[in-house]
Amino acid sequence: MSNIWNVLFGALALAAVCLANSASSTEWRQRQQPTESVEVGLKLPEAYYLRLYRQNEAIMRNLKSRRYQKNQKEQISSTNEDGILLPISDKDAHCTSDKTIIEKLLADYKQHKTPSELGVSVGIEVWVQEVNSINEITSDFDMDIYVTELWVDNALRYDHMNPCKYNLSLSNEILEKIWKPNTCFINSKMAKIHQSPFTNVFLMIYPNGTVWVNYRVQVKGPCQMDFSSFPMDSQTCLLTLESFNYNNHEVDMRWLESPTQPPLTLLKENIQLPDFVLTNYSTYLTQVVYPAGIWNELTMTFTFSRRYGWYIFQAYIPTYSAIFISWISFVIPERMIPARTMLCVNSLLAATFQFGNIMRNLPRVSYVKALDVWMLSILTFIFASLLELAVIGSLTAKSDKAAAALAASESRRHSSISNANSSQAPPSPKLCHHNARESSPHSCRLYGSTNTDPRAKKRILYSPTDGTLMPSAASPTPRQPERMMLIEAADDPKPPIWRRIWRRKRRGPSKPWTTEQIDQISIYAFPTTFAVFNILYWGYYLTRPS
Repeated sequence: MSNIWNVLFGALALAAVCLANSASSTEWRQRQQPTESVEVGLKLPEAYYLRLYRQNEAIMRNLKSRRYQKNQKEQISSTNEDGILLPISDKDAHCTSDKTIIEKLLADYKQHKTPSELGVSVGIEVWVQEVNSINEITSDFDMDIYVTELWVDNALRYDHMNPCKYNLSLSNEILEKIWKPNTCFINSKMAKIHQSPFTNVFLMIYPNGTVWVNYRVQVKGPCQMDFSSFPMDSQTCLLTLESFNYNNHEVDMRWLESPTQPPLTLLKENIQLPDFVLTNYSTYLTQVVYPAGIWNELTMTFTFSRRYGWYIFQAYIPTYSAIFISWISFVIPERMIPARTMLCVNSLLAATFQFGNIMRNLPRVSYVKALDVWMLSILTFIFASLLELAVIGSLTAKSDKAAAALAASESRRHSSISNANSSQAPPSPKLCHHNARESSPHSCRLYGSTNTDPRAKKRILYSPTDGTLMPSAASPTPRQPERMMLIEAADDPKPPIWRRIWRRKRRGPSKPWTTEQIDQISIYAFPTTFAVFNILYWGYYLTRPS
């Protein structure tokens, strides 16, 4: 009976153990699932670290299996004749400390020897932390970046030493004692490692001899400045890396690319400056031939587009106001020449001052910029308004001069008539019958004598066909209608024929334009021309490729 109970208790215990194992396996799976989902949502730098960690973890699993087999052999050899396990005298003898590993690695290490006679493959990766500034005057840009170098050095392999850690995180002093590819920025104006508060260099050595070095660097590189579309321009800046001491037969430098991690990464989603915004970046590799061999050059390109909102408010809108003010002179009466002159001249001075204020902060280039085209066009429109004002002033002056001359002539004529009436009667015209001769005693008589009707002078007619003077009712017989004109006696002779021809040519076949007509044409012509210019200007420079 007791055997039966023992069997039942054993079965229950076995079932409990199975349930516990299944629960633990279920809990383990639940713990593993979030890890995978987290890995999918990781950012690129974190995913890169996780990939390296898993590679190192696989190496350590291999080391642990070796260590377990070795410990099993040591335990077997450490048993006595009776099969009793002997105690281990040193409990830390199964792993090697970091200090011991470094001392052993650097004991016989040759710093100036290339890790492999067949060449070393060095992977380069760059993370952009921040873009500090872009200077148009010096044509360069300043940025903070992380530069990562990865290579394998078999002389630093320590997986056979049973390390206590997955990897060795070391300081900058150890980096000075091992071989390095001597990577440098060959086109930089300035490059330095940050010292805040110590040298920002990260060194990690893996058990298989993989060396991972990371520098936090402030670098100033050149930019290929092209201001032909300024301020709607885009600038391209370059940074080039290469090994300073080794050609590509000794050090094969490559971009560290992977399906999930590009070689150039931005740590911030948007990098913006007060004047620029980073719109594009890329990497490429080129080979350059030097007398000492062929070098691999790794180049990064950064494209910055200018944020031209400041120039819209500081340059374009004020010039719009200046040219609109200059058009007000078209509706001011032509007699108010000083007011019209003040508007146009002030607009011209304001546009010129604004143009010089903006150009003072830009480099002196020999080609025409988009802002130059705009400012010169604005000055041309304002100067054209001044020319229109000059034409109006000239016509007004001529009309005033002609009116003054006419008034003076009328005044002289009236004064001479009054003087003649007071002193001597003016010569009277002769009134002749039609087709009569002057020698006939009854054919002609003086008009304007005392016995003549004083109102008859207004009725004297001149016939251009025979050149005779006659009253309007000189003959009772009906005559053919002839073109007649009223004339008066005058002492002034006719001007010479050449002067009359010259006046007729100057007068031309059509009447000259008046000042009102010129102002009306200008009111419509200037805004229309300016609108067409704006369409062409903005359409060209906003769609122009960088």
